[in-house]
Amino acid sequence: MTAVQALAMPAAGAAFETITIQRRALRDDDVRIEIAYAGICHSDIHTVREEWGPITFPLVPGHEIAGVVAEVGPAVTRVRVGDRVGVGCMVDSCGTCDACKDGQENYCRDGAVWTYGSDDVDGTTTQGGYSQQVVVAERFVARVPDGIGLDVAAPLLCAGITTYNPLKRFGAGPGTTVAVVGLGGLGHMGVKIAVAMGAEVTVMSRTRAKEADARELGATGYVATGEEGALEAVASTYDIVLNTVSADLPVQAYLETTRPRGALVNVGLPPSDFVVSPWSVVGGSRIVAGSNIGGMAFTQEMLDFCAQHDIAATIETISADDVDAAYDRVVAGDVHYRAVIDVTSIGAAATTSAH
Repeated sequence: MTAVQALAMPAAGAAFETITIQRRALRDDDVRIEIAYAGICHSDIHTVREEWGPITFPLVPGHEIAGVVAEVGPAVTRVRVGDRVGVGCMVDSCGTCDACKDGQENYCRDGAVWTYGSDDVDGTTTQGGYSQQVVVAERFVARVPDGIGLDVAAPLLCAGITTYNPLKRFGAGPGTTVAVVGLGGLGHMGVKIAVAMGAEVTVMSRTRAKEADARELGATGYVATGEEGALEAVASTYDIVLNTVSADLPVQAYLETTRPRGALVNVGLPPSDFVVSPWSVVGGSRIVAGSNIGGMAFTQEMLDFCAQHDIAATIETISADDVDAAYDRVVAGDVHYRAVIDVTSIGAAATTSAH
């Protein structure tokens, strides 16, 4: 066991505290990573605020992790001490079910071991990347290619794969039109990746406040959805509509902006159910789909794609002392476009408790 410092939420609605947590001793196929940066995903906020249900506290969030390999188990062959690596939403899975064998570990039949708030192999609760170190099964370590800084790479391990996967699956590329709903941590990556794939990209956002940013990211179209008649004006326009928003939206109205045989793909998790008309789905042969991160082979493919096309997250680097304020800013849509914690600043804070 190794004691490391971490930022933990002690209870829903509380402020973060610096605590000491124990990272387990390495199994033969485990990798210990010295974390340099950890992105703040909106999922972290939903989780620790118990907006998706009760959790076990204290909890260390963080599943957008980038750092350097510090130690490897004797059976590890893919990475070495000193390698630049990343970890996303998973740290282990059964490895034997059809989904795992097919490289879709996120759909593991027995349930993947999530990076935080999950039952770990040693019976403890997994603790995430807002910490100095993490221990991960080798299969869940991705290489960060040269040319991508660790700070801007961290959000790719969730925001990157979450948008790359559905864009690739539904055929974004030359000759296709893609609309990205929301220009936040997920949305800005969706725009960058879709543009690099060769698609014609439009951003849909409530107001025109982000129009200049959207065009700077490569979007050629912009729809201010709060304006009267805006969605009706682009009915049956897009091959793919990628909805990155976790707030309740009139999903039916967005579905109707897809072309016949088009797809509305949801990667956000709003509190209420999606409501769509079967006439729109059947009559237009439209697809209403969801997408959940991606397996590890696909995650590595995404990282290599980003390196090839010079894509990285647009970030604000913050210290451990700024995380509480950053959470409120994320909810308010005031972060451009991903807040990333400099994890070395956690060690500079005083330890207040142990876990």
